[in-house]
Amino acid sequence: MPLPNFPNALLKNGLFFFLSSFLFSQGAWSQTSSAAIQKADSLFGRSQYEAAFPFYRQGLREGLASPRMLLRMAYIQEGLGHYPAALYYLSLAQRRKPTYATWHKMSELAQSYRLAGYPDTWRARLLITFRRYYYSVLQGLLLGAVLGGVLLLVRYRTARAGWLAYGVYLASVGFYLNFLRSSQVGLVAQPHAALMSGPSAGAAWLTTARAGDRLLVRDEQDIWYRVEWRNRDAYIRRSDLLVIQ
Repeated sequence: MPLPNFPNALLKNGLFFFLSSFLFSQGAWSQTSSAAIQKADSLFGRSQYEAAFPFYRQGLREGLASPRMLLRMAYIQEGLGHYPAALYYLSLAQRRKPTYATWHKMSELAQSYRLAGYPDTWRARLLITFRRYYYSVLQGLLLGAVLGGVLLLVRYRTARAGWLAYGVYLASVGFYLNFLRSSQVGLVAQPHAALMSGPSAGAAWLTTARAGDRLLVRDEQDIWYRVEWRNRDAYIRRSDLLVIQ
């Protein structure tokens, strides 16, 4: 049976979710479907959204989550009024396949609940463009490294300058791989999560984060995550943060 509050959600958000689901189903990120996902898709197609969700969650536990499936999970959770869960599944979809539409939806939902960490700016869109092509560029760089190495080995009389240039190239590839990859982020999982100045309950209290706030994760220490808050370090309990994998 359809959820009572889904008609309004369909009017406002249905176009985004269903078009995105169609586009993602055509992409390279589609994976082999399990029986649970097939059952969920069948229920979702009959507008039995709430009944479909446990089967999608089972597919996620099996490691078969595609962006299309995650968008449907986000759609269901938003229809139920669980906006932190909706943002979590949208974040998982965005992590797997960055798109402007998904990020805009996340920003729109965050603005509705006055959440932090979802800037819909030209810098954010530029970063999405970079992340969309990160792995394609990396593959090209690694292929260039292999071909360059083979060429230098074949031409054993290559001048020292050639090896020096190759070393600089490899250093550039290493920089690209280690320093330009996507930052790790997490979503606050508790409605009144404390951000502290240090990894201790006795440290100074900085602020209280809302469920759904998005934070950059810098490091972890014991039961704490070190996160970025207003361009400074802050600490939040690991149990209060869902890291996007």
